[in-house]
Amino acid sequence: MPTTLDPRKEKIHEIIFEADTPMGKAFDIVLMIFILLSVLVVMLESVDRIANNHHQLFFVLEWIFTIFFTIEYILRLYCTYNPKKYAMSFYGIIDLLAIIPTYLSLLIVGTHYLVVIRALRLLRIFRIFKLVKFLNEGNIIIRALIKSRAKILVFMLFILLMVTILGSIMYLVEAGYNEKFDSIPRSIYWAIVTLTTVGYGDISPSTEFGQFIAAFVMLLGYAVLAVPTGIVSAEMVSEANKEAATSTNTQACRYCSQEGHDDDAVHCKYCGELLNEKIKK
Repeated sequence: MPTTLDPRKEKIHEIIFEADTPMGKAFDIVLMIFILLSVLVVMLESVDRIANNHHQLFFVLEWIFTIFFTIEYILRLYCTYNPKKYAMSFYGIIDLLAIIPTYLSLLIVGTHYLVVIRALRLLRIFRIFKLVKFLNEGNIIIRALIKSRAKILVFMLFILLMVTILGSIMYLVEAGYNEKFDSIPRSIYWAIVTLTTVGYGDISPSTEFGQFIAAFVMLLGYAVLAVPTGIVSAEMVSEANKEAATSTNTQACRYCSQEGHDDDAVHCKYCGELLNEKIKK
């Protein structure tokens, strides 16, 4: 890591990564507008009537947005002292995925529609408008899901076995009476959509016993939905109790790109490196 700070990198970092300064906030607002416009262009381009009349305009706009986001991504890598750390972070990956589809469309037709992933970059709006508390709540949900993964995996295995058994039973009951239950896999499909209370209605039993089983599966679906909800809710309560008050400071560490530092912090609490002069003061 560098022993001296590069003033040029520091200035770019302050503008691109921070929302506490006027220039930083202005840049982020412009960035949000570009993201919204680029997603809107992709959506409009999917409408044949509009696309046929404005195809050239959409093409030019898309490349303008892509070039802008590409330059922004390169600058983000340039102004951090550990580019790899930023590139492998959540926002770094999203920023990269936001520009790849347009370049990929030069080789594979239609892939530019994947740029709608840019909508994920709007998550930065929480940081820009001092809504960090909402991000903290989101982090609680993510941590709760991660800690619940083993229980949820066991639950999903149980559901898989259940729908396999129910589908097989329904196939035995309806086979010969209902041509829509023509195989066990198709019957399992029916069991899945019925158990999850989706019920498309494209397949339905015709025998009385089959209808009785269907009613049982529908009621069972409500009980099944309560299980993962309870598992995740318990973990969320546990994580919420551990959550400490978090600062609304948007200062990002120039080395690891992590945010959430205290207002009077001098060093990054994640990597220990020195934060900028503004926080030191």
